[in-house]
Formats: sequence, structure tokens, C-alpha cells
Amino acid sequence: MMSGLMLIFLFIAISFMVKVEAEKQEIKDIAIEYRDTKADLNEALFTEFEDDLKSWDASITTDNAIVFASPEVLFAVSKSEINSKFKTILDEFFVRYLKIVSSDKYKNEIDELRVEGYTSNTWKHSTSKKEIYLKNMKLSQERAYSVLSYCYSLDDAVVQKQRVWLEKHFRANGMAFSKLGEGDKARRVEFRVQMKSEESVNKILK
Repeated sequence: MMSGLMLIFLFIAISFMVKVEAEKQEIKDIAIEYRDTKADLNEALFTEFEDDLKSWDASITTDNAIVFASPEVLFAVSKSEINSKFKTILDEFFVRYLKIVSSDKYKNEIDELRVEGYTSNTWKHSTSKKEIYLKNMKLSQERAYSVLSYCYSLDDAVVQKQRVWLEKHFRANGMAFSKLGEGDKARRVEFRVQMKSEESVNKILK
């Protein structure tokens, strides 16, 4: 009787271990597929824009953010209206960018397509930390919205075709100076892709 129970418990334990290992492998496979998709997208972005980055004063990060970091090109000081030169850059950039991220290869993997606006951590002659933060947050949000609005409204067949998809995924975020790291240009605009399940996958890979 006892030996029979032990065999049953042993069978249950082995079955549980097999199930756990299968689930671990499935999670690992998902994480690897996500990592590879992210790397493939990075390569696609570099292939498309590598020759333009210098003239745009832009860069592409390993996290697939495209950073426009020339303050005098983007906006006038303390203003959210897009400068004409940046409009010209967006005309050249956004349609080609949208073709990549909305292609069948990537669009189902993308949760959000973000425009992020960044500012400095100062405000004219103000010394109030509260005022500096709130004014920069408002400005960065307005700048991000201006860029999103301009790109969404482009009179181009690709944009028109993808407007329903953009409405579901295109977002404008004001970041103020929340991610002002060493070497970062404070006044900048970033186009950033948020992949589905990115946070959980990053935990798995770590």
C-alpha cells in the first residue's frame, strides 16, 4: 500500500517537473523571439536611415528610439510650434518610418508608437522647482502633441492608409526632464516603439 502511494506521488512529481520545464522553455522561446524581433527592427531602422542621421542630427538607440536632438532645429525657445526645418525633416522621415513599423513583419508586435518630448530642467528666470517642473511638463507635452499632430496629418497615401492603426497605437508623451541622463541633450524629440509584453520579457531575459 505504502509503496503504491509513493509511486503515485513520484509520478505526480515527475509530471509536475515536466510541465514546469515545458513552461520554462516556452517562456524562454517567447523571450528569444522578442529579442530577435527587436534586433531585426533595429537593423531595419539603421538600413533605412543611416545615411540621413548626420544631416538630421539624429541617432538610433539599441532600444529602437529615434532621437532628434538639435534644439535650434526643433522648436523656438519655450515654444511648441514646430520649426520649418524640422517639418522638412519629418516630411522626409515619418512616411518611411511608418512603412517599417506598420509592415506585416512588426505591426502586430507593437503596442505603442510614441512621440516623446523632452525639455531642460530650467525655466527662464524661475527658481521655483514646482514651477520649473510644471512649465516644462506642459511644454514637453505640447511639443510631443505638435509632432504627433503634424505626422498624423501628413497628406500622404501611406499615412492615410495607416490612420486607423495610428489611432490605436500612436501616442504623444511629455517627459519634461524626467530622463535627462549624462550626455543626453535636454531639448529633444524621440520616436519610440513599445513592444507588446516588453516589461515582462525584459524580466525574463534578465
